[in-house]
Amino acid sequence: MNFDLTEEQQLLADTAREVFTRSYDIEKRNKVIDAPLDSGLGWSRDVWRQLAEIGILGLGFEPEESGQVEIMVVMTEIGRRLAPEPVAAAALIPGGVIAELGSDEQRALLDDVAAGERLLALAHAEKDLRGLDELSTRATRHGDSWSITGRKNPVLAGDCADVLVVTAALPDGGVGLFLVDATAVTRHSYRTFDGQRGADIEFDAAPAQPLGDGGDVSERIHAALIRYSSALCAEAVGAMDEALRLTTDYLKARKQFGVPLKTFQTLTQRAADMYVSLELARSMNYYAAMCIIDGRLDPVVAARSKLQIGRSGRHIAQEAIQMHGGIGVTAEYPVAHYAARLTAIDQTLGSATDQLRFLSSQVGKYGIVAL
Repeated sequence: MNFDLTEEQQLLADTAREVFTRSYDIEKRNKVIDAPLDSGLGWSRDVWRQLAEIGILGLGFEPEESGQVEIMVVMTEIGRRLAPEPVAAAALIPGGVIAELGSDEQRALLDDVAAGERLLALAHAEKDLRGLDELSTRATRHGDSWSITGRKNPVLAGDCADVLVVTAALPDGGVGLFLVDATAVTRHSYRTFDGQRGADIEFDAAPAQPLGDGGDVSERIHAALIRYSSALCAEAVGAMDEALRLTTDYLKARKQFGVPLKTFQTLTQRAADMYVSLELARSMNYYAAMCIIDGRLDPVVAARSKLQIGRSGRHIAQEAIQMHGGIGVTAEYPVAHYAARLTAIDQTLGSATDQLRFLSSQVGKYGIVAL
């Protein structure tokens, strides 16, 4: 099996890396994400415009032109530089849902999204939500119109979104997707501990437009969440890769007892274990993306991938901080920020423990192998 990127995919990765490297070091990133909630986005409009010009904000909207591998390589570079721009949350994932299910009129919105002029957000998560059958947000029909009542939290990029793609329980059963204007809801914005932004959103009979033909689209929601999980896995791999690089560089440069730390065998063995964790995560990241490309939107594959990414991320983050010592937990040094982002990714769409719980529930579906 060929795991090499095509020439176009490698060019996309290199271009994305150049934009993010030029735009962010740890000092610039801290300045951007620390902007006040009432007067700043927590990310750069200028960088967002550059991403639009490159074509990154429209990846996946036209499947014949780009797909999950292109999303994967871009998200890896986002993770590598800890770029705060909500590329997946505010463009690629909700935009992909609209591209797949929306009417011609609704898909016209994607032109503005790809151009960086409008922002989206997928409003799905709810407190203690574990399955679509537990949704408390409800859609109500009034003749030819619909409204939504409920609460969604956390909604990543929900603080700045212009249009919300909302999951809601239907009156006759099943789960539908709706477009809601962000001006019709009440938003409570906040910072997440990893430097991102989110919102607690209240829907009080908010006017809503069914996505496409409407009706129960539970399977398509599951598919969108699987694609989102794959994008998060790619971002985590980029963050792990850079955390390992920072750690090995530190072991080469930092001296103790007059010699570099790399001369201590135990530390080099621990760094080697970090590399093994990274490569396990990278392999599962490729596996998840390639299954999606093959049309295999399997929740078991997604759970396996996210389980390994969660375990690898925790291992690499902890070891990176331990081997840096006190400097590893300072705000002025990037390692702690990588650890925070890896922790947040692990908790998004279910932690490693949640994935293990789901996989355990699937064991009974397998037959017994006899030798």
